[in-house]
Amino acid sequence: MKSARYALLSLFVLIFAGAVFVWLNREALHVGAASVSQSLCAATFVSHVDPGRVFEEEQRPLLGGIAWAAHYAIDRAQHEVHSSILGVFRARSIYREGLGCTLVLGDGPPPAGTLSEQAVPDGFGPNVVNPTDPALRAALDQAFAEPDPAHPRQTKAIVVLHDGQLIAERYASGYGPETPIWAHSVTKSVTQALIGILVRQGRVRLDQPAPIAAWASPSDPHHAVTVDQLIRMDSGLPFDETDGPVNLATHMWFRETDTAAYAGSVPLAHAPGTTWAYGNLSYALLSKLIGNASGDTAVGAETFVRDALFAPLGMNHSVIETDQSGTLLGSGFMYASARDLARFGQLYLDDGVANGKRILPEGWAAYAHSQTLDTGYGAGFWTNLVNTGSVPVWDAPWGIPQLPKDMYYARGAFGQYVIIVPSEHLVVVRMGLSVHNVGTGIGDATAAIIAALHRPAPGGFAIR
Repeated sequence: MKSARYALLSLFVLIFAGAVFVWLNREALHVGAASVSQSLCAATFVSHVDPGRVFEEEQRPLLGGIAWAAHYAIDRAQHEVHSSILGVFRARSIYREGLGCTLVLGDGPPPAGTLSEQAVPDGFGPNVVNPTDPALRAALDQAFAEPDPAHPRQTKAIVVLHDGQLIAERYASGYGPETPIWAHSVTKSVTQALIGILVRQGRVRLDQPAPIAAWASPSDPHHAVTVDQLIRMDSGLPFDETDGPVNLATHMWFRETDTAAYAGSVPLAHAPGTTWAYGNLSYALLSKLIGNASGDTAVGAETFVRDALFAPLGMNHSVIETDQSGTLLGSGFMYASARDLARFGQLYLDDGVANGKRILPEGWAAYAHSQTLDTGYGAGFWTNLVNTGSVPVWDAPWGIPQLPKDMYYARGAFGQYVIIVPSEHLVVVRMGLSVHNVGTGIGDATAAIIAALHRPAPGGFAIR
C-alpha cells in the first residue's frame, strides 16, 4: 500500500509539474503551433517543396524539446494545414490563390478573396546557369559547404548577377529557379521599396507624421513618429525580436488577427529619433500604409504589389502574405524565388530603374543605405558602414567586413541575404534554412565571387 501511495504521489507531482509547465509556456506553445501551420502551409501550396522535409529542417529545431508533441495534418483538397502541440494548442493556416497562406485564429470563417495566378516562365530562361569559370564554381562550392554537419547551414539557393546578367546559380535538391522561398526579414526591404513607390506617387511623405489612425491625436506620444523613422527603426518603439519564441514580434505574427492594430498599440520605449531598435512593429505599420493606399483588403494590397513592383521587375514567383485582417505581413512573410530577389537587388543597383522605367524615386537607393544614427543600419537595408561593436540584444555584427565598404544588403532570419555591391556591379542572393545558430559563410563566398570576377582570364583580361 505504501508503494502504491508513493506511486500515486509521484504521478500527482508529475501531472502538477506538467500543468505548471504548460501554463507558464502557453504563449510559446500557441506560437509554436501557429509557426508549424503557417510554415508548412506555405511549403506545400506556395513553394511546392516537401513539407515533411521543411518540418524536419526548420520547425523541429525551432520547437526543440517540445517537438515530440507537435502534430500537423495537410488537407490538400481544402488547401489547409492544421497543427497542434500537446493536442491542446491548435492552429490553422489556409492557402488562397495569389495571396499565399493566412493564419486563421479562432473558429470563424477564413478570409475571403483570391487573386488569379498565371504560370509565367522565368525571364532568365528555364535552365540553371552553371558557371564555366572554375573560380566561380569554387565560390558556389563554398556557399554550399557544410563544415559542421552537426549544425548544417542548409543552403537552398545562390544566385549571382553581374552587370545585370545572371552569371551563376545553384540550388539544393528539391529547389529550383522558380521555387518561392521564405525570405523572412528581407521582406522589410521590399516593404521599403513599396513605400518608395508611394513617395514617388506623392501619396506618402517621409518627413510627415506617420498617418496611423490610432496616433492621430497630437497628445499621443506616437503622433510625432515619422514615416522615415519607421523605415529606419528609430521610431522609439521597442526592440521587438529577442531570442526565444515569445516576444512582441512573435505575438504579433502568430496571436493577433490585425498585426498593424497591435503594433500601433505598443507604447514607445524611447523618444522618436533618439534610439535605434530592431522593429517588426514599425514594418507592420508601414504595411498598413500600403493597405490604406490600396483599399485595405488582401486582394487590393497584393494587386498593388504586383502591378507597382513585381510585374515591372519580372518577379513572377513572389508573394507577400497577409494577416487575417487583410494587411500585408511586410515585416517578414514574403516568399520569393532567389532569381526574383536578385532582380530586386538589381533595381537598387540601378537606382530604382527597371527596363528603362523608373520604379523608385530618384536617389531612393542612396537613401536606403544612408546611415541611421551611429548604427550599421540604413533605411530598410543593412550597411557595411560600421564594422565595430554589434547589433544590440542580438550581439551580431552590423556588416560583413570582408566585403567592400559600399556594400549594403537585405537580411532575413535563418540566412536569407540580398547583397548589393555597387562598386562591383554585383548582386548575390543566398537563401537557406540555417536555423542552428551557425554562420552561413555567405560573406566569404561573396568575397570569393568578387575575387573570381577580378581573376585574369586566358589572354590576360579579367573575367569582368
